[in-house]
Amino acid sequence: MERLGEILAKNMKKYRRKCGISQAQLAENVDVSTHHIGMIELARNFPTLDLVERIANALDIEIYQLFLEPHSPNEELEQLRQEIRDDMKQLLNDFLEKNLSGKCMD
Repeated sequence: MERLGEILAKNMKKYRRKCGISQAQLAENVDVSTHHIGMIELARNFPTLDLVERIANALDIEIYQLFLEPHSPNEELEQLRQEIRDDMKQLLNDFLEKNLSGKCMD
């Protein structure tokens, strides 16, 4: 399990990039230095609760989203594989029912 500061750093960077803003733009929006934002994203500094709230508002997310532990890429891939397998099974079953119903099989 990752440390809380590392989770915050990864999520902050992820949501900042998703918003399409730079560290400098985020820093300006929350009234801190670009260096301070960079250090938070490197998990070397930890923001005050007030700053966390301002960051979440600037990124247009709920505060708790900054602290959710992200899923590993392997977990997400495995979940996607399972969904694809389930969809393929359902499609195959639907096809067989539609095309083989009422027909004699040899």
